[in-house]
Amino acid sequence: MKKTLLAAALVAGFAGVAQAETSVTLYGILDGGIGYQQVKGNTSYSASRTGATDSKATKTGMINGVQSGNRWGLRGTEDLGNGLQAIFQVESGFDLGTGQQAQSSSSTNSDRLFGRQATLGLQSDAWGRLDVGRQTNIGSKYFGAIDPFAQGFGQANIGAAFTAVNTVRWDNMIMYQTPSFSGFQFGAGYSFRTSGTQQFKISGNDDPNNRGITTGLRYANGPLTAALSYDQTKTSSQGFTVRAWNLGAAYDFEVVKLHLAYGQTRNGLFAAESFGSQLPTGQINAEGLKINSYLVGLSAPLGAGKILASWHMADPRSNPDAWNGTDLDTDKQQTYSLGYTYDLSKRTNVYALGSYTKHAQFLPDAKSTVIGVGLRHRF
Repeated sequence: MKKTLLAAALVAGFAGVAQAETSVTLYGILDGGIGYQQVKGNTSYSASRTGATDSKATKTGMINGVQSGNRWGLRGTEDLGNGLQAIFQVESGFDLGTGQQAQSSSSTNSDRLFGRQATLGLQSDAWGRLDVGRQTNIGSKYFGAIDPFAQGFGQANIGAAFTAVNTVRWDNMIMYQTPSFSGFQFGAGYSFRTSGTQQFKISGNDDPNNRGITTGLRYANGPLTAALSYDQTKTSSQGFTVRAWNLGAAYDFEVVKLHLAYGQTRNGLFAAESFGSQLPTGQINAEGLKINSYLVGLSAPLGAGKILASWHMADPRSNPDAWNGTDLDTDKQQTYSLGYTYDLSKRTNVYALGSYTKHAQFLPDAKSTVIGVGLRHRF
């Protein structure tokens, strides 16, 4: 009888150890509310705008995925010994209003189940982390703390002006990140094809794969957070490289936190923000297009919540070469935003947002106004 009890205790003990060495977590975010958006103005880049008419579009009703995109996912680890772990994460985005999948807008990628992330890798406190699969670029990972709106809240987020950190997701990517050394961390990644399944390169033909390079350095220690990133994409048929570098910092003075950033993007945009006008979102290749970006922001505790404020601008320093000899022109896109979040619990909060953009998507006479209140729950 004693031997039976002892055996049962040992089996239970080993089962507990095995469970402790392997973990899988189900998580997610639900974000929805009520809001209003108005986009109005002239939708022509022509300086004379001959024959073009002003337009006005409004939308009032349910909003979702404003502070954070709606998602559910699974992440897990398995201890392999000597501090080494196998890791994975799969994450699916969806529209709370319709239940449809997100990150699958193009016809070629309409069947993505885990459009937000799908990675497998290894990590160690001693040598860092290696991930392979669909994931965000380094800039998108490192600039969340630089933005007062934490890369959320639609047109208010830093990515509307700094498109290379606008939650840019690339397929077929291998990425390495070092451990943190006294607050410093370095990361680099390479995508064999940024969107879609990698294709064969046929001898004598151009490489059909749009390849990407992403790298960056961040520092987070005490009240100071800083980040530097560089990204580029190119195909052999394209003949030019879309590239961007960004630098930003945030300093917490306790009573208020100051956020600053500056960057340059050349020959296109990495992830254009949608304002409801006729321009497409996603990467835009445009040789000769030069844009300088700026951000000034503040965040501070206010009562039991936090107030968020920012101004950011994307300034076209030169138009695409294809526009030479035409009367097409761009203007400085500027966005002014004010927000407030209030925690109801550790996992649930309410928020309010007001944001105004002039010269949306660089159109000389286009404006976008957004107002909304919502509820966000994390599990």
